[in-house]
Amino acid sequence: MNLQSISDQNFSNKDYTTNLLPKAEYSYCTFTNCNFENSDISNNVFLECEFVDCNFSNVNVKHTTFNDVSFKSCKLVGINFKDCSEFLLNFSFSNCNLNLSSFSDMNINKTRFTDCKLHQVDFTYTEAKESEFTQCDLFNTIFNNTNLEKADFSTAFNFNINPAENNLKGTQFSKNNIEGLLNTFKIKIK
Repeated sequence: MNLQSISDQNFSNKDYTTNLLPKAEYSYCTFTNCNFENSDISNNVFLECEFVDCNFSNVNVKHTTFNDVSFKSCKLVGINFKDCSEFLLNFSFSNCNLNLSSFSDMNINKTRFTDCKLHQVDFTYTEAKESEFTQCDLFNTIFNNTNLEKADFSTAFNFNINPAENNLKGTQFSKNNIEGLLNTFKIKIK
């Protein structure tokens, strides 16, 4: 697919729920307060773009490329990130709501999640080595056969990670949240 190139543009207060975002390769673009809810951004390419205060709930990201993309204060509920292109995949999330989304069967090594709400997110069979979960709420998030080697959970909370079912070699936790590793074993800490 031959995509048009759109570079160094700012998109503000746009509603892409009825008029879809045109298929293109977007580079060095900023999207602020845009609504993509239930829309289709499949087959687009985003290179070094920033999304701020955008709503991506239930968006179709099939074959979408996210290379060096940052999401800030965005709502990304119910997205199956597994559908996006893994080629050059690199994104970060700050102060975002990612509830009910899925990163299963993906390689998201070194991904940064900062001050995010990740309730019931699926990380089954995910490669998340050296990822950071800074001040993240991981209530009912699924970690099953997940590679979390050298990941940082030292300030994360509400997680339940079974050490017998996940790779935790070198993973960082704190004394304050160690209970999240022991819930599976029904151990009480006082």
